[in-house]
Amino acid sequence: MSAKINVLFLAAEAEPFVKIGGLADVAGSLPLALRALPYQATRGITLDVRLVLPLHRTIRAESAALHLAAEFFVYRRGGNIPVQVFEMSSGGMPVYFINGVPLSSTPSVYSQDPAPDREKYIFFSLAALELTRHLDWQPDIVHANDWHTALAIYALRTNFNGLAETRIRTVFTVHNLPYMGGDSSEVLSAYGLKPLNDDSLPTWAHSQPLPLGLWAADAIIPVSPTYAREILTPDFGCGLDPYLKTRMNSMTGILNGLDVNFWNPETDKTLAERFTADELPARAVNRTALQKALDLKEDARLPLLVMIGRIDKQKGLDITFEALHQMAHRSWQFVLLGSGDPALENAAISLQADFPDRVRVAIRYDEALSRLLYGGADMFLMPSRYEPCGLAQMIAMRYGCVPVVRATGGLKDTVQEGKTGFLFKEAVVGSMVETLERALTVYAKPEKWQHLQRNGMKEDFSWPRSACQYAIIYRSLMSDL
Repeated sequence: MSAKINVLFLAAEAEPFVKIGGLADVAGSLPLALRALPYQATRGITLDVRLVLPLHRTIRAESAALHLAAEFFVYRRGGNIPVQVFEMSSGGMPVYFINGVPLSSTPSVYSQDPAPDREKYIFFSLAALELTRHLDWQPDIVHANDWHTALAIYALRTNFNGLAETRIRTVFTVHNLPYMGGDSSEVLSAYGLKPLNDDSLPTWAHSQPLPLGLWAADAIIPVSPTYAREILTPDFGCGLDPYLKTRMNSMTGILNGLDVNFWNPETDKTLAERFTADELPARAVNRTALQKALDLKEDARLPLLVMIGRIDKQKGLDITFEALHQMAHRSWQFVLLGSGDPALENAAISLQADFPDRVRVAIRYDEALSRLLYGGADMFLMPSRYEPCGLAQMIAMRYGCVPVVRATGGLKDTVQEGKTGFLFKEAVVGSMVETLERALTVYAKPEKWQHLQRNGMKEDFSWPRSACQYAIIYRSLMSDL
C-alpha cells in the first residue's frame, strides 16, 4: 500500500463557501481535519484530501483567488455540455469549483422543484469524475455525500466511460436517508447512465441517486452509530432496510465532529460576554442581552428555552408547541429561530400570539442571533422524530446551553441523561412534557444545573476523533491494492 492516499471529496455545499444545512459544516471541516491528522493517527499514511463543489451563484469566494484549472465536456444526449473548473486553496487544501449550464442556470443551491436539482447534481457528479482525467493528480478514493453526489460512485461502479478500470475505491456518507433524489431515470438516460438492474434493491430504487450510491459504495458511513443501527429497521430504513442489512459488514456509523475553533464561547465576538466553563456567572450577561434585544422580561429566574434551525416536522416543532401549551402554568420563556415549512411557521407565530409576553419567533437565518441564543439560553430543545447526527445539540453544550432532546440518532450518542442533558424516548407530547418538568426541577437547583453545564462544555466533539475513524476506513479500503 502506498504511503499516501488521495481522496476526492464531493459535496453540494461546504463552509465557508456556501451553507444551507449541516452538510456544509461537515464538508467544510472534515477534509481539513483529515489532512491535518498526524502520522501516528493514520499509521504512517498521508491523506491528500481535495474538495470539489458546484460553483453555485451564491458561492462566497473571491474571484481573484480562483484560477481556471481545466476545461472539458460532459456528454449529454443532444449535445455535450462545456465544463469549466476553477481552483483555489483553502487552509492549504485544493478546492475545485465546477461550473456549467445545469449549475449556472439555477439560482439556489437546492430547488423546491426536484427536477432541476436532479439535472444539475447528476451533471456535477459526472463532471467531478471527468475532472480527474485533467489533473496531474489521481484519486485513490472518491468520497461522496448524500444523494447529490451519489451518482459519481455509481458511475465508477458501473464503469462509466471506463473509469472503473482505475480501481478507485468509494466511500458514501449518508447524512439523511429519506432524501433520495427521486426518480431520475430520464436524466440518467440523457447522460448515458443506465438504471440499476439488480434485485438486491427494490425496483422503485433502481433510478434514485441515493440508493444507487448505497449499492455502489465500498464503504457506507451513516453519520452516527445509533443512526447506523436505526436505518436497519422499518421505522427508519425508508424501505431500504432489507438491503442495508445485507451491507452491514460495509457500514460504520461515525459521528460528525464540530469545529471547536469556530464554535468557541471563549473567543466568540458575537456574544455580549465571552466565557469558559469556569466562568459561568459571566454567561448571564448574554441572557440579559437576549431578553433586552427580544423585548422579553429581564428575569434571571425564568428558564429561557430555545430552538434553532430548520422548521420542519422532522424536528418535532409541533410536539414542542403543544408541550409548551400544556406547561402554560409553569414559568418559562421560549425563542424560536429558523425557517422552513410555512404551516409550522404559522403555528409558531400563533404560539407567540398565545404567549405574547414570553414567546418570540424569528423566521429567518441569523447567525449572530443564533450564537447569542446558544450563549445565553438555558435549555436547547430538539425533540426530533429522527436525527441522523445533529450538530446543534453539540454547539449548545459547548456554549453551556443544556439540551433536552429525543433519544434518537446522534442525539442519543452525544447527550448523556443527567450528566450533560435530558433525553426522552418517544416523539410524543407527554414524553417531552415529563422531561421538561424534570429539567425544570434541576434548573431550580443552581449548583446541579451548573454541573450539567460544565459537563457539557467539557465534552470533546472535535473533528480529529471522527477523522481518525474515516482514516481507518480509507486505509482498510486500500489494503488489498
